[in-house]
Amino acid sequence: MNMPNERLKWLTLYAAVALIVCGSQSLAANPPDADQKGPVFLKEPTNRIDFSNSTGAEIECKSSGNPMPEIIWIRSDGTAVGDVPGLRQISSDGKLVFPPFRAEDYRQEVHAQVYACLARNQFGSIISRDVHVRAVVSQHYEEDIHKAFVIRGNSAILKCDIPSFVADFVNVISWHSDEQENFYPGTEYDGKYLVLPSGELHIREVGPEDGYKSYQCRTKHRLTGETRLSATKGRLVITEPIGSVSPKITNSDDLKHVKVKRLLSLSLLCPAQAYPQPISRWYKFIEGTTRKQAVVLNDRVKQVSGTLIIKDAVVEDSGKYLCVVNNSVGGESVETVLTVTAPLSAKIDPPTQTVDFGRPAVFTCQYTGNPIKTVSWMKDGKAIGHSEPVLRIESVKKEDKGMYQCFVRNDQESAEASAELKLGGRFDPPVIRQAFQEETMEPGPSVFLKCVAGGNPTPEISWELDGKKIANNDRYQVGQYVTVNGDVVSYLNITSVHANDGGLYKCIAKSKVGVAEHSAKLNVYGLPYIRQMEKKAIVAGETLIVTCPVAGYPIDSIVWERDNRALPINRKQKVFPNGTLIIENVERNSDQATYTCVAKNQEGYSARGSLEVQVMVPPKITPFTFGEDPTNVEDSVSVTCLISSGDLPIDIEWLFNDYGISSYSGMTVLRGGKRTSMLTIDNVHASHAGKYSCRAKNHAAAVNYTTELIVNVPPRWILEPTDKAFAQGSDAKVECKADGFPKPQVTWKKAVGDTPGEYKDLKKSDNIRVEEGTLHVDNIQKTNEGYYLCEAINGIGSGLSAVIMISVQAPPEFTEKLRNQTARRGEPAVLQCEAKGEKPIGILWNMNNMRLDPKNDNRYTIREEILSTGVMSSLSIKRTERSDSALFTCVATNAFGSDDASINMIVQEVPEMPYALKVLDKSGRSVQLSWAQPYDGNSPLDRYIIEFKRSRASWTEIDRVIVPGHTTEAQVQKLSPATTYNIRIVAENAIGTSQSSEAVTIITAEEAPSGKPQNIKVEPVNQTTMRVTWKPPPRTEWNGEILGYYVGYKLSNTNSSYVFETINFITEEGKEHNLELQNLRVYTQYSVVIQAFNKIGAGPLSEEEKQFTAEGTPSQPPSDTACTTLTSQTIRVGWVSPPLESANGVIKTYKVVYAPSDEWYDETKRHYKKTASSDTVLHGLKKYTNYTMQVLATTAGGDGVRSVPIHCQTEPDVPEAPTDVKALVMGNAAILVSWRPPAQPNGIITQYTVYSKAEGAETETKTQKVPHYQMSFEATELEKNKPYEFWVTASTTIGEGQQSKSIVAMPSDQVPAKIASFDDTFTATFKEDAKMPCLAVGAPQPEITWKIKGVEFSANDRMRLLPDGSLLIKSVNRQDAGDYSCHAENSIAKDSITHKLIVLAPPQSPHVTLSATTTDALTVKLKPHEGDTAPLHGYTLHYKPEFGEWETSEVSVDSQKHNIEGLFCGSRYQVYATGFNNIGAGEASDILNTRTKGQKPKLPEKPRFIEVSSNSVSLHFKAWKDGGCPMSHFVVESKKRDQIEWNQISNNVKPDNNYVVLDLEPATWYNLRITAHNSAGFTVAEYDFATLTVTGGTIAPSRDLPELSAEDTIRIILSNLNLVVPVVAALLVIIIAIIVICILRSKGNHHKDDVVYNQTMGPGATLDKRRPDLRDELGYIAPPNRKLPPVPGSNYNTCDRIKRGRGGLRSNHSTWDPRRNPNLYEELKAPPVPMHGNHYGHAHGNAECHYRHPGMEDEICPYATFHLLGFREEMDPTKAMNFQTFPHQNGHAGPVPGHAGTMLPPGHPGHVHSRSGSQSMPRANRYQRKNSQGGQSSIYTPAPEYDDPANCAEEDQYRRYTRVNSQGGSLYSGPGPEYDDPANCAPEEDQYGSQYGGPYGQPYDHYGSRGSMGRRSIGSARNPGNGSPEPPPPPPRNHDMSNSSFNDSKESNEISEAECDRDHGPRGNYGAVKRSPQPKDQRTTEEMRKLIERNETGPKQLQLQQTNGAGFTAYDTMAV
Repeated sequence: MNMPNERLKWLTLYAAVALIVCGSQSLAANPPDADQKGPVFLKEPTNRIDFSNSTGAEIECKSSGNPMPEIIWIRSDGTAVGDVPGLRQISSDGKLVFPPFRAEDYRQEVHAQVYACLARNQFGSIISRDVHVRAVVSQHYEEDIHKAFVIRGNSAILKCDIPSFVADFVNVISWHSDEQENFYPGTEYDGKYLVLPSGELHIREVGPEDGYKSYQCRTKHRLTGETRLSATKGRLVITEPIGSVSPKITNSDDLKHVKVKRLLSLSLLCPAQAYPQPISRWYKFIEGTTRKQAVVLNDRVKQVSGTLIIKDAVVEDSGKYLCVVNNSVGGESVETVLTVTAPLSAKIDPPTQTVDFGRPAVFTCQYTGNPIKTVSWMKDGKAIGHSEPVLRIESVKKEDKGMYQCFVRNDQESAEASAELKLGGRFDPPVIRQAFQEETMEPGPSVFLKCVAGGNPTPEISWELDGKKIANNDRYQVGQYVTVNGDVVSYLNITSVHANDGGLYKCIAKSKVGVAEHSAKLNVYGLPYIRQMEKKAIVAGETLIVTCPVAGYPIDSIVWERDNRALPINRKQKVFPNGTLIIENVERNSDQATYTCVAKNQEGYSARGSLEVQVMVPPKITPFTFGEDPTNVEDSVSVTCLISSGDLPIDIEWLFNDYGISSYSGMTVLRGGKRTSMLTIDNVHASHAGKYSCRAKNHAAAVNYTTELIVNVPPRWILEPTDKAFAQGSDAKVECKADGFPKPQVTWKKAVGDTPGEYKDLKKSDNIRVEEGTLHVDNIQKTNEGYYLCEAINGIGSGLSAVIMISVQAPPEFTEKLRNQTARRGEPAVLQCEAKGEKPIGILWNMNNMRLDPKNDNRYTIREEILSTGVMSSLSIKRTERSDSALFTCVATNAFGSDDASINMIVQEVPEMPYALKVLDKSGRSVQLSWAQPYDGNSPLDRYIIEFKRSRASWTEIDRVIVPGHTTEAQVQKLSPATTYNIRIVAENAIGTSQSSEAVTIITAEEAPSGKPQNIKVEPVNQTTMRVTWKPPPRTEWNGEILGYYVGYKLSNTNSSYVFETINFITEEGKEHNLELQNLRVYTQYSVVIQAFNKIGAGPLSEEEKQFTAEGTPSQPPSDTACTTLTSQTIRVGWVSPPLESANGVIKTYKVVYAPSDEWYDETKRHYKKTASSDTVLHGLKKYTNYTMQVLATTAGGDGVRSVPIHCQTEPDVPEAPTDVKALVMGNAAILVSWRPPAQPNGIITQYTVYSKAEGAETETKTQKVPHYQMSFEATELEKNKPYEFWVTASTTIGEGQQSKSIVAMPSDQVPAKIASFDDTFTATFKEDAKMPCLAVGAPQPEITWKIKGVEFSANDRMRLLPDGSLLIKSVNRQDAGDYSCHAENSIAKDSITHKLIVLAPPQSPHVTLSATTTDALTVKLKPHEGDTAPLHGYTLHYKPEFGEWETSEVSVDSQKHNIEGLFCGSRYQVYATGFNNIGAGEASDILNTRTKGQKPKLPEKPRFIEVSSNSVSLHFKAWKDGGCPMSHFVVESKKRDQIEWNQISNNVKPDNNYVVLDLEPATWYNLRITAHNSAGFTVAEYDFATLTVTGGTIAPSRDLPELSAEDTIRIILSNLNLVVPVVAALLVIIIAIIVICILRSKGNHHKDDVVYNQTMGPGATLDKRRPDLRDELGYIAPPNRKLPPVPGSNYNTCDRIKRGRGGLRSNHSTWDPRRNPNLYEELKAPPVPMHGNHYGHAHGNAECHYRHPGMEDEICPYATFHLLGFREEMDPTKAMNFQTFPHQNGHAGPVPGHAGTMLPPGHPGHVHSRSGSQSMPRANRYQRKNSQGGQSSIYTPAPEYDDPANCAEEDQYRRYTRVNSQGGSLYSGPGPEYDDPANCAPEEDQYGSQYGGPYGQPYDHYGSRGSMGRRSIGSARNPGNGSPEPPPPPPRNHDMSNSSFNDSKESNEISEAECDRDHGPRGNYGAVKRSPQPKDQRTTEEMRKLIERNETGPKQLQLQQTNGAGFTAYDTMAV
């Protein structure tokens, strides 16, 4: 070998060590983690997957582990499985998928394969159990049934032969005979027929009659589910026994092995045929022995004839069974090996173990199941060749970690378990961290070699020199220690190194987990030296490698010598320059010698060393054999094992079949010398055949040599034939089986003649054959009878032979095979049977193919009579039973066979009960029944009796119906509806009556209820709500299930119809129903009735229950309130009770609210007094004070409306003392006395009295009277320096009051400056003059100066100083308020006073902010203006909806927030506020524009809303969404698709109900239009639907033209402009021409007719009543009684008459109502919007037109519309005249003061047009009216958005609406006006451009504008009670319209347009009608109707009006 190879070897070694080190380091870096684990199967596939090609299959395999394992499918050979397109694929989740496939695509390598699932991660791999996949292709197969040959009386077994290719999937489920008998697997083992668990049909005691039947089996394919009958029919071939026949078991080969799964049932067959009938017994061999014991029969183990049946097999049932069959002739037996398989399962214990390196690991495989054939182990998916249940690893190494699996297998299945072996602790093999290097040195110094190694566990380090371990001595010292980090440091010290110490030094680090080493040379200069070499032993044939241990340096050459010859001397030797010697294939003769190593240097010095090589020789065995020929039994054999070569000593051992021969008998081993051993068998047996081995072993090796011993065995019987007897015509089979070596040949021969002795070979014929030793004779006849010889020969010995006798027998015969015989049940009967044939004949009786034994039933007796021709057998029955109706069979048997005859016994009895009673049809009063005819007792049925009763009654109380016996249907009548009945039936024949059938329970059909609801109670809930409670009618009167109730209510004592509401039925037992009736009148008696309804109809009405609603608050105040002053502190107040109809309850008390008038504004200062009488006295009042009082009535419902305030003043009294007094020295004889008036004057001060008295003297008191207006008095003529005392009193007309305090002053010459006036507060009214006094004294005369708010006063135009020192301020304003100080000063002193001036002015505009909004309320914050000085008394809040009137609400000054409630949901509102104090109302705040929450209704989905049937459609209104605003009602219209007019179905459908449109035609297309209303507006939906056909089918969709969208229409127009433009231009010209003609004609018709009303204000137009077509041109103006669309509970949408302003043409607006008293029209006030220049109140509407031109005094104002009184739609419309005024055409009408448009902000100039002043209906509310039958149908269609009505360019985008009449012009038709802002839509001017004229007679009071303070809507804070109660909901569809006034707003929700013109404000509850509280407005609608009918307001009045020339005030129209 050369050096590069040597280096390569070392590099490889180093690399290996490095890998070990790296591996150990990585392992150490990743210690075992509890969270990390190898794969484990979660869901393992099953052993077998069978599937049909039509279904396919999915095989799931799931595993867990950390990290998650990868799933790979592999084949049984370990190769991975891939996708096969269309046949096999692996899904993303790891499933193996076999899709369904065509039969021609079947591939065996895919569809019949063994697969396995492999799961792997970094910790190991595991493989699942074997998965046998088998796809079954659907292919045709047929089952066959062969004939079964049986001797009469024996049992027969019919087998269903299933083709082998489907046998695994097809099971027998039943057997069927051609006589309609069905046999199923069951647990009944006593019958004649039994289907065995394995599918055979077992027939016991076969008789002749069984030969006439044929049988078929039915099978089921478990994969496809297909069932089929066998293609052929099997039958029994029955032979009669001829003489005695010993038992013979057929098909014994098929019985040897039976395999079945655990818990299934099985049958072990022993099909023996014999005569007499044999007895079978079963035995089971004790395992491992030849002993047997009888099988114990119990519930689980049964024996039927010779068949052993084991149910629910267990593993312990496995074993070898023996069936022994005996009769009097002989016996037979058969062995069967039963294997009960149990599912295999395995578990490894422990499943996970962590083992330290070098420690043992043990895995134990625990398995269950049967049978278990092999146990094997795998590691990480690779077999490890271990087959024991326990796997033991003695010393765990690193490579041992991983996944271990134990597999248990048998032929059918496999199971596996897995376990993981983890390595414990740190696992680091040794590694050299630091080592010495090669070194060359001189001898002498010491050498220190160091090695550092690490590892875990800590390694040990040893040292070698040239391969020889170094031990410590005097020169070599080895030491080592362990560092703190666990490394081992080892060193080698060589003291005083010599040349001989040179060589290859090696340090070796070793631990139990590995070895690491390092070597390097130490070269020491010196002569060559060779160390001593030890003797080396080597086995011959191996390779010797040795290196010469040379020291010294340098060395020039190293050579090897043998016998002084330099090597190599042959090809086997190789010598290398480094001193290595290699000898290959060492032999003793050539290579055992002494070898010498010679080392030389360049100087010629050399050294020599010797090596002795010893070669060891292994044993060599000389081949041996037992001979070429087989050995015969009982021969002797011997064989010698000779060791031809090999070193002694040698051990020799013999093995038999790999086991030592010491356990085998008959073998002898003899040792002959050191190299020989002989094996001898003296007497060879068959058991000695096998493999024999000789094993030789010495120090060198161990070797084996094997040879085989073959033993010849003579034949021996397996199944020796015995005598057999066969029925004539049967198929005979005789078995003869033997074995031996070689296998013997079996032959049959037949004896010549009737005696055995001479035999001849059997001739081959059609019916005789020999197969595998078995003799078959088909259709055996007498000629086949005789002796037969069976012989078995294999050339060993003389062979075996057996002689048997085969006999053939003939049976007896019956002449009559079948007859009938009858008997009555319970009476005796005799059956006779005669058999002819050879005697002796035995006759047995069978009953329905079952043996009849008289010993078991003493009713039967059998007697036999021997006749000359045969035997007569009689069967006597003492008393017959039904079970005797059977087929009796007598079976005659002789020695030659058997025959049978049958008697059909018919036992007659009463019939069985009828069954299958069922209901064919039923109604409310009858039921149609049918039933199945029962067993008739073998006697025809005469009749049926139907018995029925109610379900709760007993069967003693029954009714009957008789039905003829030939029918099975009948009708039972006179039943009650919806009642549960029990019905049963009995049958009757000539024998008697049957038992009753099972009763059926039926419920008759429903009818409308016949009972009334019970326990009706009506109780008030509140003022407008009553709760009705009731219980259902008696249960017997429901006539079905009650669906609900109709609850009707009306005003008591009226003839109006009931308004009904529907309530669903409550199913809870005993629970009361209840309904709250809402929106009722306050404290009004209502009558309530209830009727129940079911799905058939409604029942009778209950008795009327009457009840009052709860008391409300009085709606009118007490009247005639008056007050009388009694004293200075008492006032009497009296009043008259309010009218009874307005009390709304029982008035309990009255409240008097009173306070001083100047404090009345402050709610906290008011006082209340309650009294029950109609007057009271108020005590403790302030004297001489004006009091304000209100009176209100109180009921249980609360406080009523307050009366109008009244005022009274208390009487005067003597005043209090003056408040303050001053006495000021004016000189040496004069003093000025001044004072302030009393705080409580208690009357009018008439005078003051000043008292003076000189102090200290008994002088008299002087008095001086002073006028009331003088507040000072100058006392003169006083004495100087004398003190005087002064005091003052005040007097009224009553007398003198109390005296003031006394004050003392003394006259003097020194008069200091003093001010006599007092500090005071002066209150001045805005714009009035104010004077503040400053009266001063002093000598010298003091100087008077004023300071205003701290600033020196200087006179100006408004302020000046008066001569008396007072300050005068003219026309004070707010800025003048403040402090005014007056200063008086002279040379002696100075004095000052300060006055406070308060300026009282109306409040400034308050701050209004929006705080919150809801659907029906707004919350605003109110804050006063910062600059207000006068105390604020309160606020007035003004608000209006977008299309409504202003309403007001007063708010107290303390309320920071105020809720405006009762608003419309989803509506826009404007809000502003004014403040007021005792001066008046202040300025208005900015207008706040806002809206309440909520939207219009939203459309539902059509399928949820509409449900169609053949003649009706159901509408589910709950599907509509209300948009946040509660739905008020729906309007429903329909029409056929091809019609134009709509038919209104209902105008008031409640939102919570379902509604059914009836009377539709089947299979017809309809249009449906639904208008949904809520307070935010309305939404119109149109639907197309087709009714179903009469049979419930649908019709084909119609072929309509597609609807064009707006975009499509525009696109079409733009693409055809060349056609559109001329057409549009022509139309415009025509329209302009018509307008011109109309104007001209109207000019010319001023005086043509006396009914024309003239207007002289410029160009006008007239309407000729004979020209109705002119009305169409002018636009439709609704007559007064034209019905608007009904809006239940709300007048908002119905009366959307919008007040309109017009820029530059403003006028006051109001609406005229013709139904009110024409002479008593009230004046309406202007809206409460304060104007500039009117600071103390609201502007009133103007009472006259503001066009004052000559000749216009009696003209009608512009833009007012009038309706003729008395016109109704039922009258001739051509006789009615409408009036409408139009804008003044001179164009200079002025604005009305106080009204700047209905929505102008305060202070907006009325003559300037503003959008906020225009009030127009949004385009969303423009609608088209199409009237078909009287004009009461109105439909709304919403347009897109709120839009600017002034923008006319967009008008054409939206639909305009007209009212069209289908009756040919009897109503107004034609283009109707767009109700919009006429100022901004020029093209529409023509619609208003003419006037209507007419004869008006009597003058009327004019109307002003709406919304005055004195007339407020319901809900106003000041006047909450004005207006009538909310009307009740509209009547139902059947409401009698004749009972209510046509325009009665209380009874009908249909409101005419004229009614809408009344003040129907939007406040309050929906629909509350606002009426004026003044008496002149109290004429009712009913009175007005009568007035109309009497024509009291007819043309005469109109004529009077014309002649009198009264002017009309313009009024407002509302656009709808």
